[in-house]
Amino acid sequence: MARKLRLESEGGIYHVLNRGNYRAPIFRAEKTKAAFLKCLRETCEKTGWRVHAWCLMSNHYHLAVATPRANLVEGMRWLQGTFSTRFNRLRQESGHLFQGRYKSLLVDPAGGLGPLCHYIHLNPVRAHVRSLAQLPDWPWSSLHWLVTPKLRPAWYDPGAALEHAGGLPDTPAGRKKYLDYLAWLAEDEPARKAQKFSEMSKGWIIGTAGFAKEMAREHGESAGHGRRLASEMQAAQEAVWQEELERLLRKLGRPVGDLTQEGKSVAWKLALAATLKARTTATNRWLGMKLQMGNLHEVSRKVAAWTRQPDPALRKKLA
Repeated sequence: MARKLRLESEGGIYHVLNRGNYRAPIFRAEKTKAAFLKCLRETCEKTGWRVHAWCLMSNHYHLAVATPRANLVEGMRWLQGTFSTRFNRLRQESGHLFQGRYKSLLVDPAGGLGPLCHYIHLNPVRAHVRSLAQLPDWPWSSLHWLVTPKLRPAWYDPGAALEHAGGLPDTPAGRKKYLDYLAWLAEDEPARKAQKFSEMSKGWIIGTAGFAKEMAREHGESAGHGRRLASEMQAAQEAVWQEELERLLRKLGRPVGDLTQEGKSVAWKLALAATLKARTTATNRWLGMKLQMGNLHEVSRKVAAWTRQPDPALRKKLA
């Protein structure tokens, strides 16, 4: 049976989660958790994602992600693929790291995002990994960033959690009240039930009945157009890569025609490919074709070599 197409939209919000293959404890070591966060940071920088909440447990992760550019699939392909490659390379292993496809639930920004953030923040308490008192200092959830603003990267946004907890300001007093709110929520089962905690990882949607109907109509209108939608999404992704390629060529003072007239391994092409890979999710296959650098394996090898010993002048031009 063909896989169901994941519908994406500009400004879409998702609860994304996945587990280690056979529920293996892939995040047992702190170095592994830090490596996943590094991949998440790189993904957000490449895709423009905004993360509202996250948590890393021993064998799974949770993300509350907003996608301004309708690129969930593109970003998740890069995030999970890159992390899996790095993980297997470090441990000299091969094979699947995650338990099949990641799960992504559509989230209602009005009625679902705030509760989802609370659900993710309380996940270590429900799993008896950390007590509520220990949670603010535990480094493997976004709650640690919420209460410690100096740790926050630009792509993390605590606003939805604070707003849903009572319109709390992002101040020391507001953050203290948010911790009090979580403590209350952890003890109040009817409140968790009202916020649909038991449904946060099930089905396909998190939010109000009205939002569910709206999304159902969108799914219905898209039924039977899977191949066309996939093609359109791919074209949109490649248009972003092409725009960045042309911008970088202008920085180098080179016309597009130079890509076909000069050799596969000239220094400026290597710099261009490395920069595109750092700033976008452009594939090696696409880079090889557009930059006339050979097949995807040649691109991978050449970019890796240039990254280890970059040309400072070219790197400065492309900054």
